[in-house]
Amino acid sequence: MDQLYIRNVLKGNREDFRFLIRKYKDLAFSVALSVVKNEYEAEEVVQEAFIKAYEHLSSFRGDAVFKTWFYKILVNEAFKKVRQSKSAPSLLRDGMAGDIEDADAHFLGLDEEEKHLLVRDALSRMESRESLVLQLFYFEGEGIREIAGITGWSEGNVKVILHRARKHLLGIVGPLLKTEFNPIRR
Repeated sequence: MDQLYIRNVLKGNREDFRFLIRKYKDLAFSVALSVVKNEYEAEEVVQEAFIKAYEHLSSFRGDAVFKTWFYKILVNEAFKKVRQSKSAPSLLRDGMAGDIEDADAHFLGLDEEEKHLLVRDALSRMESRESLVLQLFYFEGEGIREIAGITGWSEGNVKVILHRARKHLLGIVGPLLKTEFNPIRR
C-alpha cells in the first residue's frame, strides 16, 4: 500500500504523503522519544525526519519496506538531536542487577496503565541506544535484522545491546516496583 502512495507522491501528488505521515507518526514519535528522552525534541525529530523523507523520497529504491527506510532516517535524526543538544542522559549502571523473579511477581499485580507508565519511566532512564532497541524490538515488533538495517549497526551489536538493555530495564523496574507502584511498600 505504501508503494502506491510513494509512486503518487513522486508523480507530483504531494497530498498523498499525508497518508504516510498519518500511518507512521505515532510510532515515529515513540521511537524518537526513546532516543531523545524529551517530548518536545521528539516532535522536532519526527517533523525533521518526515521532511527529509519527503525531500529524498526519489532515492527510496524499494529494496526494503518504506517503514524501515523511514525509521533509518528517523533514528539518524534522533541521534543527531542528542549530539546537538548534548542532553543524552547518563548511564544508570549502579544498582542495575535487580531481582528478576521479584520484579515479575510485582509486575503481575499492576493494571495495564500502570505497566505502561512503569515501562515508559524505565525507558526514559536508560541510555538512548538501549531504549531505542527495546522500543523497536518490543513495541514496534522489528526483528534483529530489521533493527540492524534501521540503525546501521551489525546484527551482533544489536543482539548485545538488546541483551544489556533487558538487564538494565529489569534493574530499573525492580526498584520502581518496590517503591512507586507497590501499595505495600517494602
